[in-house]
Amino acid sequence: MNPSTPKPPSKKPSITFTERTVEKLNEVIASNQPFIGLRLQITGRAHGRFEHVLSIMQEGEPVDEDDAVESSGLRVYVEPRSAPYVDGVTIDYEDKGPNGNSLEFDNPNPLWFDEREIQIQQIFEEQINPALAAHGGSVSLLGVEDTTAFVQLGGGCQGCGMADVTLKQGIETTILDTVPGIERVIDQTDHASGENPYYQPEKK
Repeated sequence: MNPSTPKPPSKKPSITFTERTVEKLNEVIASNQPFIGLRLQITGRAHGRFEHVLSIMQEGEPVDEDDAVESSGLRVYVEPRSAPYVDGVTIDYEDKGPNGNSLEFDNPNPLWFDEREIQIQQIFEEQINPALAAHGGSVSLLGVEDTTAFVQLGGGCQGCGMADVTLKQGIETTILDTVPGIERVIDQTDHASGENPYYQPEKK
């Protein structure tokens, strides 16, 4: 890791809910039983900002690999690769009506901690996404764990029958040839929800 690159926290993330957020979440939880917790994820990065998702977890949903964090009487599950990027986040609720995003996330973290993630993101922005855009597609980096890069295809690439070829012969090859320390690339796109679903990607 480059000495100038911020180092991620090694502890479990600290998550804060405002009082009105706790009240609203408890209302939602009451109608979503059997409830086991919330899940907080970083699902992408766009326009210099994180894309956060806070979802309700019910009994039977897998959480074994997640960090469990307690905050304001709420249990929050965080997948390992999102954990460094949600440390210190404050979640506020403001009713913006049926068409507005009522949750606001105040996140103090840099977009990437790992130098390899910075390199991969640069490759996507400068080389791969301009080429995919010609076909209405895109690829985004979800994160790096150990020697594995997790990516997500979007636009015309989601559900496309050529997505696996695009991944293996284009995206994966470029990353493995360019970024030291990356040994495999896993596609975590939900291709079943694309226009032409053909397979279920490997999940971790």
